[in-house]
Amino acid sequence: QVQLKESGGGLVQAGGSLRLSCAASGRTFSSGAMGWFRQAPGKDREFVAHIIWRAGNTDYADSVKGRFNISGDNAKNTVYLQMNSLKPEDTAVYYCAGRVDRVYWSPRLRELSAYDYWGQGTQVTVAS
Repeated sequence: QVQLKESGGGLVQAGGSLRLSCAASGRTFSSGAMGWFRQAPGKDREFVAHIIWRAGNTDYADSVKGRFNISGDNAKNTVYLQMNSLKPEDTAVYYCAGRVDRVYWSPRLRELSAYDYWGQGTQVTVAS
């Protein structure tokens, strides 16, 4: 059974930092990619960042570029999201997602449908 388990969420003051982790079990995503998405109350789930394992390529939503950093440990089958300079508008449930197959057009990884597996999410709340 494939599982993605997020951790590291919580309550933080504006300007603070959090590091999210997503541990995958049941299969490896080393040929594909892993991503982070978020969903605020009343809003659609949106792309935050992704990493393509083999190439090491990363991509970020404009709203988090320069503040968030995605990284991964292939040996641990774990992806991380370091979030700095957090803002109240970053408040959301953050979801980890995994794609099994190789992607040939990286903007595709900004789409929810590009991913095969999803975690249950972890709440991030940024207080002003």
